[in-house]
Amino acid sequence: MTSIDLNADLGEGFGRWRLTDDEALLSVVTSANVACGFHAGDAATMRRVCEQAAERGVRIGAQVSYRDLAGFGRRAMDVPPAELAAEVAYQIGALEVFARAAGTRVSYVKPHGALYNRVVHDAEQAGAVVDGVLLADATLPVLGLPGSRLLEIAGESGLPTVAEAFADRAYTAAGTLVPRGEEGAVVSDPEAVVERSLGLARDGAVTSHSGSRIAVRARSLCLHGDTPGAVELARRVRERLTGSGIRVEAFA
Repeated sequence: MTSIDLNADLGEGFGRWRLTDDEALLSVVTSANVACGFHAGDAATMRRVCEQAAERGVRIGAQVSYRDLAGFGRRAMDVPPAELAAEVAYQIGALEVFARAAGTRVSYVKPHGALYNRVVHDAEQAGAVVDGVLLADATLPVLGLPGSRLLEIAGESGLPTVAEAFADRAYTAAGTLVPRGEEGAVVSDPEAVVERSLGLARDGAVTSHSGSRIAVRARSLCLHGDTPGAVELARRVRERLTGSGIRVEAFA
């Protein structure tokens, strides 16, 4: 039986503001990418999401990013490698405190936003992220785009690697994500997202923005939690997968 992990970005609030319905999404996904305070999230939010995830048996991942609260981590930045490595380790360590307090642990690491896209091609920044993970815990799996420099360098460094796919993001013919600033970068039609999810999980393929069919072999499928109707869409995706004989389970 084919299996797939469902991950979502959670804890993306700050202070009195909440962007994602964490509690509802945690009833659907199997892995939670928890914001660690650099692009979103704060101590109280991190603690709350870790407790809720632990109660439901959902794996906790550290979603590390550039230090960019104002830009939600989506602005391009040039951070010296040594500084970036330290900041990645810092974010993982902060989340680990709350995960352990909830009776569990951080199970993997995933970059967010501009950092995620940067480490697809930038070997120096990818190496810095890997150095930060190694500094925090040399056993942590790294979640990222198939074929990225991040997964390549992480694997060379002895870290477990996990490829992920996006049902609600458009792909280029080269297998990378269409930049958010371009028209059609986000797939908004719920039925299209559900069908793309099934195709990615069952066939390991998706239709690119230009219409070509491309291979995207992934162990985890990302469901964005900050889109309108995210919870209901996530439920529909999971029901479609399980109804098609695909087992939904965490990779970590």
